[in-house]
Amino acid sequence: MIKNEPYGAEPWTLNESSLDLSMLAQSESVFALSNGHLGLRGNLDEGEPSGLPGTYLNSLYEDRPLPYAEAGYGFPDLGQTVINVTNGKIIRLLVDDEPFDIRYGTLRSHTRTLDMRAGTLTRNVTWTSPAGHTVKITSVRLVSLTQRAIAAICYTVTPVDEPLRLVVMSEIVANEEMPVTAKDPRAAAMLAEPLVSEEHLAIDGKPPRAVLVHSTRSSKLRLAAGMAHDVRGPERMTVHSESFPDLGRLMVAAEVPAGEELRLIKYLGYGWSAQRSRPALIDQVSGALAAAELTGWQGLLDEQRAYLDAFWEGADVEVDGDVEIQQAVRFGLFHILQAAARAELRPVPAKGLTGTGYDGHTFWDTEAFVLPVLTYTQPAAAADALRWRHSTLPIAKQHAADLGLKGAAFAWRTIHGEECSGYWPAGTAAFHINADIAAAVVKYLDATSDADFEREVGLPLLVETARLWRSLGQHDANGKFRIEGVTGPDEYSAVKDNNLYTNLMAQANLAAAADLAVKLTDAARELDVSNEEAAAWRDAAADIYIPYDERLGVHPQHDGFTDYARWDFAATPPDHYPLLLHYPYFQLYRKQVVKQADVVLAMQLRGDAFTPEQKLRNFDYYEPLTVRDSSLSACSQSVMAAEVGHLELAHDYLAEAAFMDLQDREHNTKDGLHIASLAGAWTALVGGFGGVRCAAEGLAFVPRLPPGLAGLTFRMRYQGRIIRVHVTHHEASYQLLAGDPLPITHHGHPLTIGPDKMTREITAPKQLPAPAQPAGRASQPHSSPSSETR
Repeated sequence: MIKNEPYGAEPWTLNESSLDLSMLAQSESVFALSNGHLGLRGNLDEGEPSGLPGTYLNSLYEDRPLPYAEAGYGFPDLGQTVINVTNGKIIRLLVDDEPFDIRYGTLRSHTRTLDMRAGTLTRNVTWTSPAGHTVKITSVRLVSLTQRAIAAICYTVTPVDEPLRLVVMSEIVANEEMPVTAKDPRAAAMLAEPLVSEEHLAIDGKPPRAVLVHSTRSSKLRLAAGMAHDVRGPERMTVHSESFPDLGRLMVAAEVPAGEELRLIKYLGYGWSAQRSRPALIDQVSGALAAAELTGWQGLLDEQRAYLDAFWEGADVEVDGDVEIQQAVRFGLFHILQAAARAELRPVPAKGLTGTGYDGHTFWDTEAFVLPVLTYTQPAAAADALRWRHSTLPIAKQHAADLGLKGAAFAWRTIHGEECSGYWPAGTAAFHINADIAAAVVKYLDATSDADFEREVGLPLLVETARLWRSLGQHDANGKFRIEGVTGPDEYSAVKDNNLYTNLMAQANLAAAADLAVKLTDAARELDVSNEEAAAWRDAAADIYIPYDERLGVHPQHDGFTDYARWDFAATPPDHYPLLLHYPYFQLYRKQVVKQADVVLAMQLRGDAFTPEQKLRNFDYYEPLTVRDSSLSACSQSVMAAEVGHLELAHDYLAEAAFMDLQDREHNTKDGLHIASLAGAWTALVGGFGGVRCAAEGLAFVPRLPPGLAGLTFRMRYQGRIIRVHVTHHEASYQLLAGDPLPITHHGHPLTIGPDKMTREITAPKQLPAPAQPAGRASQPHSSPSSETR
């Protein structure tokens, strides 16, 4: 079994005990800090060596042309790519004229620790220069969750056994040289020198500061980045600031006695806008820096800890019996929070703000996988992400009109709202994203009863997506409502008729829109919703066509899927996965091979549409066809494996989702973390083994544990309450930590929970034989390291 090396297995921290330069890019993603607005990859303070330099501002992007061999009507002309903005992390050090560089001299020790309760990255280094001078360096870095424009670094250098002349150069740098990336089509398109200098200034004051202002060449977005410092050191010390078009620098020179410290606290401020003037952005950044200085370094640490304490109070998951899964699920929750906490009317990208993978785009992943976690752990962040979708409604409505459709057709992949996919079959044709957005709205409303959101955001999103489905589908001669020529979640089957997932999600979308239009009659009338239109949505939902193969007793993924020849898995070399990098789509589209859970995901999200017997037969049919060439697959397979009774398999898939980045299972963590897969670890535990479902009558719990876990405890927010659930193999206990009594069901039996624990028995699930899996792509068995007392 692969271990979580080199990060240890501490429950609240990731610890790197030595530096492996061959894994530098991966560790930069893992150690990234963000608040949803500003993101810093875990690059070394001195800037070199690096795998991928990275400082990102949510939605600050550059345009790039999308070339086509043959253009088509409705194809997007421009793509959008997240860019590496001005880097404020750099702090270079000279030790008696020799630069501190881990590739030279002797690196005696090097550790890094990501603390998920403190929200900090700490680095400790002992280094001896080629000339034999030894220093200890400590760096503590944070991106503030309370002051969204601010990051800060506390950098301390100590001569070990002799007085030394030290020079510290703290910098902000624009247009860093970027590495050449691989030819993987999923990797980001790198842009050379995307920033054009507009203004720079440096002030030798108290505190010394510098500000750089740049704009992007094509998208015409303006960015300001600034730094301010608090320098503490010996009496013999000089401090000087200077600036150039792409560089701001503070230079500190000091003669430091042995055992004494030279300490630099660096405050970083960022701001960007498509409309604000240069003076306004400079003032914005200067004001943010002034507020951070007022708070002070210790104040920022205290605010960060208090914010995270409040988050974990309603979000923590405790795993008894598997210390690696314990660490991984908290790692996932921490990075999900970092991706969304202060995004505030910006999207949640597939990689968060940890790397340039997928060009920094947001996809359906956000609504289908990430927002359900945020809805139950940090609901305000889920609402903000959906408000961003709502803000792009005019673009989505125009996109639908360009396609000859009504309502809104949201972009498959985007930063600003416009469609950025240059490949129709696995882009625009994946109309299910519109139903995924609607499902996220419905789940959020159920979990919060947010009346203002319901009227201002939820209703317009549901109405315009329902209009899309009503115009996209049609009633056939038998009265069934069919949706043809679409792509479901499985991108190895494209432009098909009646994708099961799409039809079922559209059905829920149509019904929810009709129900809300009746509830909010006046608001619906303002959107020109007539009684006839709402009735047409109900009719379409009631008449939706659900493909079913009577011969096999399973649901085809789409019309005709079960008649295709099966992919020859036995003849596929192990190094030919993912298949899309080694075989033409033409071959994939006409075979029974599944990139990621599709029917299985439909059963997870629309479980009410299937009987228990159908779920088991479908799961066992699609398991040997699903190669999991997407990081989105394992978590859904885990949830449904747990529900149908394949508990050990569910545990294996939980591990695959949880360790996607900690073990770099897809070999692309260097490009950024897989935020949806990290969310999937929570979903596998809470939705799979905790058995949480959102039912018409409220929250339903059907908990069951795999043999490899001794216990599971999780907290979740619902309707203003904090619920604590503790599950063992034989019983489950429920308790409210905050809020009024709440009716729920436990294995179908109703009960009302309150501040006192209520315990109910769990009947041991029936043990089923393991289903077949694709040759060469079977799940990796996961054995559970035993928990330690903590």
